[in-house]
Amino acid sequence: MLWPVLQLCFLIAVHPLPVLPTNTLDAGKPVVNWTTEQEHDFGVMEQGRPKVFVFQFLNISPDTILLQTVRTSCGCTAANWTETPVAPGGGGEVRIEYDAYQNGDFDKKIRVFFDRQRKPEILRIRGTVL
Repeated sequence: MLWPVLQLCFLIAVHPLPVLPTNTLDAGKPVVNWTTEQEHDFGVMEQGRPKVFVFQFLNISPDTILLQTVRTSCGCTAANWTETPVAPGGGGEVRIEYDAYQNGDFDKKIRVFFDRQRKPEILRIRGTVL
């Protein structure tokens, strides 16, 4: 019973397993630079009158990037975004619409996911609906 174990140890020592490439994502390095503010205040809004703000970014990485998805914190916030690949130095946008159906203050977080960046970019919208 000991002999097969020794053979296996010898084979692993003589023929090590190949090292697979590590993930090329850099969690600490952003791939975009926002050319607009990352937090937008709509101020006072009239109830039932939606408002839109367009966040814009530039690709600052040496590679082409893809904006994979945008996640909003509730159904009152809709998002549209650049769906085509963005070349180095190229720009894109995230269009956010707040529906303004409910009275009161709001502060909504929007998470933007890029294919070459682990952590999402965080955008915010806020305001007051009267």
